[in-house]
Amino acid sequence: MERDLMWLTWVGSIAALLFSGYLWASIMKKSEGTKRMAEISQYVREGANAYLKRQYGVITIFFIIMVIILAAMAGRGYLTWFVPFAFLTGGFFSGLSGFLGMKIATYANSRTAWAAKTSLNSGLRVAFSSGTVMGMMVVGLGLLDLSIWYTFLKWWYATQSPDMPLNDVIRHITSTMLTFEMGASFMALFARVGGGIFTKAADVGADLVGKVEAGIPEDDPRNPATIADNVGDNVGDVAGMGADLYESYVGSIVATMVLGAAAFASQGLALQAVTVPMVMATVGVICSIIGTFLVRSGEEAKQEVLLKALRTGIYSASILICIGSYFLVQYTLGPDNVGIWWAIIIGLVAGNIIGFSTEYFTSDHYSPTKGIAQQAQTGAATVIIAGLGVGMLSTAIPVLTIVLGILGSFFVSGGSIAEPAIGLYGIGIAAVGMLSTLGITLATDAYGPVADNAGGIAEMAGLEPEVRKRTDALDALGNTTAATGKGFAIGSAALTALALLAAYYDEVHMVLYKEWLPQAAEMLSFEEWHARAGELFNLSILNPKILCGIFIGAMMPYLFSSLTMMAVGRAASRMVEEVRRQFREIKGILEGKAKPDYAVCVKISTAAAQREMIVPSLMAIIVPIAAGLIGGPEMVFALLGGALSSGFVLAIMMANAGGAWDNAKKYIESGHFGGKGSDAHKAGVVGDTVGDPFKDTCGPSLNILIKLMSMVSVVFAALVVKNHLF
Repeated sequence: MERDLMWLTWVGSIAALLFSGYLWASIMKKSEGTKRMAEISQYVREGANAYLKRQYGVITIFFIIMVIILAAMAGRGYLTWFVPFAFLTGGFFSGLSGFLGMKIATYANSRTAWAAKTSLNSGLRVAFSSGTVMGMMVVGLGLLDLSIWYTFLKWWYATQSPDMPLNDVIRHITSTMLTFEMGASFMALFARVGGGIFTKAADVGADLVGKVEAGIPEDDPRNPATIADNVGDNVGDVAGMGADLYESYVGSIVATMVLGAAAFASQGLALQAVTVPMVMATVGVICSIIGTFLVRSGEEAKQEVLLKALRTGIYSASILICIGSYFLVQYTLGPDNVGIWWAIIIGLVAGNIIGFSTEYFTSDHYSPTKGIAQQAQTGAATVIIAGLGVGMLSTAIPVLTIVLGILGSFFVSGGSIAEPAIGLYGIGIAAVGMLSTLGITLATDAYGPVADNAGGIAEMAGLEPEVRKRTDALDALGNTTAATGKGFAIGSAALTALALLAAYYDEVHMVLYKEWLPQAAEMLSFEEWHARAGELFNLSILNPKILCGIFIGAMMPYLFSSLTMMAVGRAASRMVEEVRRQFREIKGILEGKAKPDYAVCVKISTAAAQREMIVPSLMAIIVPIAAGLIGGPEMVFALLGGALSSGFVLAIMMANAGGAWDNAKKYIESGHFGGKGSDAHKAGVVGDTVGDPFKDTCGPSLNILIKLMSMVSVVFAALVVKNHLF
């Protein structure tokens, strides 16, 4: 029986977008506060809009070049003509997700500050609603893009190739849809790297000169870099994150669809297997909407109180997804494949374990971050040593969780070493399960930059200290939830990248089957030939191509992180020099009698981000193609494995170390070890500035890097197989 439930993805998309629209309208009805608050919010909004306009202009040039390359490959028969268009739509929707999230964040910042005058819960509701708009925009636009392409391609093959077997139709549809994930990854990497360089250049410059040298408070209006810092929160932590998680969300779904088309073809369930990840996303949308209504807090400005409020929404959504997904799997794949449901549960549990681990190592409620703060009493060096140690230690639980998640989802879904296809589908569906609550988990992540901006506006507008205390409580929790969100993204990236490795393996074999051995095609089915083709695609560890590929792949995340870290350092140095110049040359600025030139600092960050983001971003495209053309598909496969293993661990370490340093500084600012202005506080600020590019530039970009490299390898597989040198 053909059970095509894909129409439900349209329902999920429309529901998410309508809910976003409803929340957007409700936020806009809130008061912006005083005239000064509205003015500051407008400065931030204009700076963010100007930056994104320039960034999208630069990215458009590279998209045009890539479309020309993909069109040329389609003309040579390496790809279908759908690929260039799919690439464009993936990039467009990824960028649109980030842009819309940034727009509502810049409208919600002053409204959150003004609402916090009334109560902590009022401030939380405005900030969280803004984050929910971002979360629902990401999942809504992701499902919309998937729905459009699936519906169009199914119609196309039904009209143009009506006699094509259903399994072949599904395989063609999913392989084409896989390519728009490359466009989404391409956009996301540029957005994450560029936004990360912008925000951390401004943040480091503002902290080192303002708080450490001049001794003025954070977000003080006398600091020339403070507007650039607030702009950076929006272009990096909101727009960049939105594009990033759109790519993660869509990537996990599409990779699983590709594996399902192959894994269940022999059972006649290819259509149903493709259906499950997309309809799972719809179930996640509905459950996440329900969960958002359960987020409420009391008036005690403590992190554990706020965290409990957010957990209530997330856990409620997770439980509902567990129930809904069981009936979905039973209906589509039947009781014989109930193991797929267990794989979904494993993904959900793994995501929550990673979240718990991240919270433990980054929240100032627990000993690791308190220990870093304590080390600040002996200087900045010991703060940095302690932070690196905590970051490295924090990798153990996520890595073991992913290892157990991979093994568990592989075997419970019915996989075996001899017949791995269904097991690999189980790993992919675990990634979908991990991200199925993205609508609400992203809301808990995206509200953090809004709360941070709200605190800055409260400071610059001169609101009473109680307001800043409430926004600081929201911001401190936002650092923890942001780290948790990065953990989800990085964990899902590991599972998705493994699924993409399997897709690459199948794609290479398909090219070999079609092009190199026409005599085999006449005698054997693809599945039969696939089992005998090992000698043409030798993945033995003793193959020197494999060893070389592993080394190059393992090096890539470090090279990428080095380039982005040094980019932040160069941009921050220029920011520090400019802030010092203004303090020195604009008379009366520190006395509050003269107005700083905020626009110059925004321009410095903007120019640096646009210039510095290009080389690291292009590496993800150039290196796998070059490795393939030199060493063949085996070297590419090994390169992807090496990049996945080292990139996953490095991303976790950097994200958690950065989050711990940030919250250690805030722990000191709350009155511990001398409080604000003390030597311990200055040491904590230094640690925080080191951690800034760790957690907001390098760490979150690495999960995109490993997936984009995988996507590029899949798309260029035919070119590599037919044209490699060795």
